[in-house]
Amino acid sequence: MKDLIIRIAEALVDHPEMVSVDEVQGEHTTVLKLNVDKSDLGKVIGKKGNTARAIRTLLSAASGKTKKRHVLEIIE
Repeated sequence: MKDLIIRIAEALVDHPEMVSVDEVQGEHTTVLKLNVDKSDLGKVIGKKGNTARAIRTLLSAASGKTKKRHVLEIIE
């Protein structure tokens, strides 16, 4: 799942070298913390949060097979 988020974020931003994802594993939930350059933060979030919502939807759909919940946090 980490690779999926990295690929999507790198495609959206102007500074793909600044994209990083930290993974915090829990018993039933994995939290993915997405870090991007401050100037690219708006591109990842999108108008009214639509882009962030779409990324979370893709993450939810992809995590269905793992039977483990994944949560995306976008770090400012």
